[in-house]
Amino acid sequence: MRYLPRNLTWFESKCSGGILLPMRSLMVRRGEATTLEQDYAHCQAVQRAHGVSYYFATRFFPPEMRRAVHALYGFVRYPDQWVDCPDAHSSPESIRAQLDAYERDLIRAVCGEPVSLPTLRAFADVVRRYHIPLRYPLEFLDAMRMDLTRTRYATFDELQTYTWGSASVVGVMMCYILGATGQDALRYAATMGLAMQMTNFLRDVGEDWARGRVYLPQDELQRFGVSEAQIANGIVDDRWVALMRFQIDRCRALYAEAERGIPLLPREAQYPVLLGGRLYARILHAIERNGYDVFRQRARTTHAEKLALAAATYYEWRYSITTNRSASRM
Repeated sequence: MRYLPRNLTWFESKCSGGILLPMRSLMVRRGEATTLEQDYAHCQAVQRAHGVSYYFATRFFPPEMRRAVHALYGFVRYPDQWVDCPDAHSSPESIRAQLDAYERDLIRAVCGEPVSLPTLRAFADVVRRYHIPLRYPLEFLDAMRMDLTRTRYATFDELQTYTWGSASVVGVMMCYILGATGQDALRYAATMGLAMQMTNFLRDVGEDWARGRVYLPQDELQRFGVSEAQIANGIVDDRWVALMRFQIDRCRALYAEAERGIPLLPREAQYPVLLGGRLYARILHAIERNGYDVFRQRARTTHAEKLALAAATYYEWRYSITTNRSASRM
């Protein structure tokens, strides 16, 4: 049973199917403003250190949106780190206990109670300010728990029972920050999250194997004749290349579908979201450039590539706005 404090005033989230969130005054007490700013600054430092590609795109958001995105990233980064990079003394049981404690502290922070982690203080402020339904961060934490016990997925549909919580809900929470909470906007955002997560899976096949996980659907491995022994030995042959081409084609189709939702966002949010997706999709190009060898070479984009893509994406976005505006006047 989840911990939910009593004797609070509640408001119902605007999201269809969302659970209730406690509502307290958003006024910051005297002396607390600086501390909250420091919490947001901590989240920014976390994203700058660990989320290089998306941090680059995040800088193009307006200031208030930008710091909220930093807080969202900080919230998801810590559980992901605990699950993917445990220390020598951690066990699945101890990590689960850590996730449970993190969830309890999240709920306390959203309810206005003091907690020790700066990421949770900042993210709780974001949840309250932007009315993010509590179900979404809780579903993210549920997905992190799945990583402790689930290591294989039979089909792509089955894999999405994991990616919904690990990635799609992050896109949905972004929509609340950006002020685009219509059902179509949420659906496209969930697709963008899925595209990014699948890109991670392709880039990190070798690392995930070392952790005992294979995210590529089992039926697709069988269809292309790729065994887990081949993954274990990092063998890049015609079968592996064919599998990776199939996976990359699907990722690109997901990105293309997700981009259809860009016009549904406020204008000031459109370019950074579009750029964030384009930068992440560029990892697929890096995989191709490395000959599909994700075992010995990490697929990365250079700073020069980021700058060039940022410029090209900006001009494409501006042109689309101008074209649409001209068409609407005809």
